[in-house]
Amino acid sequence: MVNNAAVILSILDRFNPDFAQRSVTRARISPDPCLPARLPTTGFLQREAEQNAPKAVLRQLRRSPTPPSPTTEYHDVTEDTRPHVERRDSVSSASEQSSPTRSLFTFSRSQPSGGWKEPQPFEVFRAIEHKDIMFLMEVRDRAFPLLLRKTGDATPLLHAMRIGQSHRDVAILLLGAFSRWINHLEDSEIGLPRTRVILKALRTNLKLGIDYGLYKSQSDLVASFMQTLVMSEGEKWIRAQVSSVSLALRSGNAGKPVSTAEAAVRKFATKELSKADAIAALEDYVANATTDLLLLGAWAIALESIEGEPIPVYYFARDDRAFKAFMDKVNAHQATIRRALSRRLKWQFRVLQNVLEGRNTTYRRKVEILTEELDDGDGV
Repeated sequence: MVNNAAVILSILDRFNPDFAQRSVTRARISPDPCLPARLPTTGFLQREAEQNAPKAVLRQLRRSPTPPSPTTEYHDVTEDTRPHVERRDSVSSASEQSSPTRSLFTFSRSQPSGGWKEPQPFEVFRAIEHKDIMFLMEVRDRAFPLLLRKTGDATPLLHAMRIGQSHRDVAILLLGAFSRWINHLEDSEIGLPRTRVILKALRTNLKLGIDYGLYKSQSDLVASFMQTLVMSEGEKWIRAQVSSVSLALRSGNAGKPVSTAEAAVRKFATKELSKADAIAALEDYVANATTDLLLLGAWAIALESIEGEPIPVYYFARDDRAFKAFMDKVNAHQATIRRALSRRLKWQFRVLQNVLEGRNTTYRRKVEILTEELDDGDGV
């Protein structure tokens, strides 16, 4: 819309000067700008949210440690637990059908199909010398143990490292294949004698890579070594530490359960790794193992009051497998947990669940939050 007041006044001024003089134009208001205070940046708000939100949730849990019970236990078990279990079953069946490790074991155990013939050890060594990556990857998928087999006084990894700096990338490639095998190992395969032999050979090769300093280029090498060590012969150590952490959890905040678990993991890692910088590269693994000891310890206490199965120790420090197993068991025994467990243990369950769920927060940050609540907090 156009303001024509000035045009109309000019016309009136020409035809009737007296009227134009009588009309008084309002005085213009002088500008007086007022700027609001500067708002915080998005990054600052995000950091504040990540730091304060978990603490607020935990404070709420402490103020009301016992959640409201459902109207009937039957409603809780039939409508909440069963769909969760069914979803887990469907996911498990799907993963078994599409797992790359399943295909790896199928290839290595069945008779060769098509034109594939299992190569001789000297062919693997020759592929390393020629940097034949495609051939090595085919061996990884079809005959993985060949990448670990010692021929003469060398394994394929040691052969690549002996050649020198020109073949460092091949050595790192082999270490990546080892880590991949560990991460995709099926639960049903872990207890087999054949798997135990492979794990022992893997441990030797991974330790060799650490001694040669390859962990500086392969970030997850140290963690893979510790995983292999625990999976092959660390069951006794895990059970002993679970017992210690359980005692600390029973004592509440006075027992310092998070500090107890972290100190045990660091002592174990220091014993197995002689290089200080290698231990420094292990921080993510230490945090992951610390949280898993807390989960195993809390569930071990619960099994004294309810009938259930323990969390498999081979889930220990393998990403979030122990947490998923913990939540499956908690959801499957919700009614009994609500009725039989102590007030403190139920609060500890909820703290572990709220802090450990999700992947947006690093394990190191999760351990810090758990320390503030389970070690230094007011407790229940």
